[in-house]
Amino acid sequence: MGHGSHHRAGPYQQKSDTGLHYDRYLREVIDFLEKDQHFREKLHNTDMEDIKQGKLAKELDFVGHNVRTKLDELKRQEVNRLRMLIKAKQDVEGGNDINHQALLKQFEYMNHMNPHTFEVEDLDKLIKSATSDLENYDKERHEEFKRYEMMKEHERKEHLKNLDEEHRKEEQQHYEELKKKHADHPKINHPGSQDQLKEVWKEADGLDPNEFDPKTFFKLHDTNGDNYLDEQELEALFTKELEKMYSPNREEDDMTEMEEERLRMREHVMNEVDTNRDRLVSLEEFLVSTNKKEFVEPESWETLEQAPSYTDEDMKMFEEQLAQEESSINQKNAELHQQKEELERQQELLDSQKAKLQPLPPGHQQDLPTHS
Repeated sequence: MGHGSHHRAGPYQQKSDTGLHYDRYLREVIDFLEKDQHFREKLHNTDMEDIKQGKLAKELDFVGHNVRTKLDELKRQEVNRLRMLIKAKQDVEGGNDINHQALLKQFEYMNHMNPHTFEVEDLDKLIKSATSDLENYDKERHEEFKRYEMMKEHERKEHLKNLDEEHRKEEQQHYEELKKKHADHPKINHPGSQDQLKEVWKEADGLDPNEFDPKTFFKLHDTNGDNYLDEQELEALFTKELEKMYSPNREEDDMTEMEEERLRMREHVMNEVDTNRDRLVSLEEFLVSTNKKEFVEPESWETLEQAPSYTDEDMKMFEEQLAQEESSINQKNAELHQQKEELERQQELLDSQKAKLQPLPPGHQQDLPTHS
């Protein structure tokens, strides 16, 4: 999406130049976001004027630069809590006071703890619970992705079933071609290896690859300056690699798959580098990792297309589950249909009874027979 940003009008032109540049920039943004299901639905209910007035800005925030999931927002909050805890723990160990109230506000569900003092053990317990929450977000992301991939394959197969022989062949051929096109990309550097970081240093930071220095690299990419690389800061390091494999403008590339690849890369680097398992990479951990043999001579990286996210067995279970869901929906529909017919019958009965009581429409006076 970034490549479109130079179309924006400059601060002085903005008033007069609401013409083509701005429209073109918006269209680029929108074309990119069209690829995201959630955003696509919103777009189809919005016109260009609304978009210009920023009514979709909230939605843009929701999608972000990449096609992210709702879990990410929760995750970011969790990472921030983790940061606060680790800082508090360092303060306590260093003999400094910490702001208990501010910490407690972050953990309202921990009210069984002593509200006036946090011991290092308390903080350790909280750190453990925050990191296990984060692990669960990752697990959920993988599960969500697996379901997404199986659904994609299921829909593809269903689509093929409904075609005649000739069209089926064409579709299948097109599918194979797209797969081949997607797999045809430059060599992917092993995440977290010297080659991979040097490429970021050169391409993203604009620095001389011969002057690569791990410590400087760390400082440059610790964007909030807290002396840790958190999960987001780490994930940002893989954008260059991911761009070799994925582009929103190519039919064969799926941006949801790109995000799964990003997650796999980050998990791999964390496993290698984050030795105390607090889900943050300290400068010290980072420097230790850059002195390992694997840093300079890594194995080749196995990308998503080489590591399928589900087995045939998974797919079979998924299809069975879908079939069950479908049959229970059909059953519900049949029941509702029956109820509707029954209600209509009762309504007809009531109407005919009413008609007997009131043969003429309102406004026409008629003496009803009096019953003594």
